[in-house]
Amino acid sequence: MVVKNYYKILGLETSRVSIEEIKTAYRQAAKKYHPDLNVGDNLAEEKIKDINEAYRTLSVPSSKRKYDRMWNSKFGKGEKAFTGKNDKGAIINMFLGNIEKEEKTTKKKNPVKGENVETEIHISILEAFFGLEKRISIRDTEGKIKIFTITIPEGILNGEKIRLIGQGKKGKNGGKNGDLLIQIKIDNDRKFRLEGPDVHTDLLITPWEAALGTRVSIETLDEEVKVYIPQGIQSGEVVRIPNKGYRINKSTRGDLVAEIKIVVPKTLKEPEVKLFEKLKEVSKFNPRSDKK
Repeated sequence: MVVKNYYKILGLETSRVSIEEIKTAYRQAAKKYHPDLNVGDNLAEEKIKDINEAYRTLSVPSSKRKYDRMWNSKFGKGEKAFTGKNDKGAIINMFLGNIEKEEKTTKKKNPVKGENVETEIHISILEAFFGLEKRISIRDTEGKIKIFTITIPEGILNGEKIRLIGQGKKGKNGGKNGDLLIQIKIDNDRKFRLEGPDVHTDLLITPWEAALGTRVSIETLDEEVKVYIPQGIQSGEVVRIPNKGYRINKSTRGDLVAEIKIVVPKTLKEPEVKLFEKLKEVSKFNPRSDKK
């Protein structure tokens, strides 16, 4: 059997050449025998076919190695090599068939997992503290609305993500679908503000409660508790109630931090006016001159 001498077809004297040298030789040979420069030349048409065939084989490292091995084995037995279809003799198609098969195998696409899709939802502090099931609707990549029911566990952290496996973008070439990642955003409300594991709230008291001290009820996330307000407390000071904040784990919670706000009545009844006037007469307290 005989094979084409692909190196001679490309004008190369040896098989010890780099892929870059093969590309350079191909460009020169293709330019020389280009159909536009050789109109009506049947020989040039055959040459350009051989040049393209040679380049397809030698420009792929794996097929070049296979060609070289077969070439060396054939010429070790004294077989004749032909440089093109214009030479007499048989041409081996088996080798080219194997190359094409190898190329197809090489080009077989690997499975690719689909991309993850990320979104976010907002929930209240109480919803996050107690947990809940929530229905959400999301528009997919095709513009269709998909509805999911997700379980938000009690004590979920702000910014934590819930993963729905396989609900992201579709995979390619048989790859798995991506996931849907839902980030939880915990919103503050008028009553509670979340700062780390601590829950902050405002505690409104009267001027006389602040001056005399008292015990008042205050609402936490899950119950109502009594707290002691010391005599002479000021607006802006805080009362900290341990283990009544947000969940850290199953057995531990942050603190409830109550910020004192002293509220003065906007309107006074006559007896109240007289009491404040009497207090004004007898009290020597002046916050503007107090240096303490």
